Amino acid sequence: MGVKMNVNESAENYLETILILSKKKPVVRSVDIAEELGFKKSSVSVAMKNLREKNHITVTKEGFIYLTESGKAIADMIYERHELLSDWLVKLGVDPKIATEDACRIEHVISKESFDAIKHHIK
Repeated sequence: MGVKMNVNESAENYLETILILSKKKPVVRSVDIAEELGFKKSSVSVAMKNLREKNHITVTKEGFIYLTESGKAIADMIYERHELLSDWLVKLGVDPKIATEDACRIEHVISKESFDAIKHHIK
C-alpha cells in the first residue's frame, strides 16, 4: 500500500502534526506537539520514542524533532489527503468544522485507490 508501512493512525497524526508545526515554527519540540494536539507531554514522549525507533523522526540532543525521509513521505501523504478531503467536503456544502473533523477520520482509513479516484474526479 505505497508508503503505509504498518503505521497506525496515531503515528500518522503525529507525523502530520510535526509537518504542520514545521511549516509554522523554526523548530518543533514535544511540548509543541502536546500543545497542538491537547495531549499530555508524557504521551507525546512515548509516541516520539516509537517514531524514532521506526526511523520516521530524528530528535536532536536539544529535543528538536525532524522528520526523516520516510516520516515526511507519510506526513505529506496524510496532509495531502486531509487538505483535499476537507476542501472537497466544504465544496459539497459541509460545514468547515465538520469537514475538517471528517477529513481527519477519513484520511487514515481510505484506500489509496479510493483516494486517487476522488482526487482524479475533483481535478
